[in-house]
Amino acid sequence: MGRIGRSEGAIDEENSTRHRTVEEVQLAVSRLSREELNEFREWYEEFDAEVWDREFEEDVKAGRLDALAEKAMENFRAGRYTES
Repeated sequence: MGRIGRSEGAIDEENSTRHRTVEEVQLAVSRLSREELNEFREWYEEFDAEVWDREFEEDVKAGRLDALAEKAMENFRAGRYTES
């Protein structure tokens, strides 16, 4: 029976390429000067926060947090909350 989509070999090659890329990034980061590393950290923190925000927004739009929000509202209405 034929397979639809990519072959296992193509997937393995893609995973291998990603692994090499991660290793290349790790090596490059390990070679940064202190100043460059600080600059990279600042960039990465901002990048990571933007990715997290996008993922959170996607989760909200997809309704993945609805049950959690409803549970929080139930607790609030029942007086089971504390003010910060």
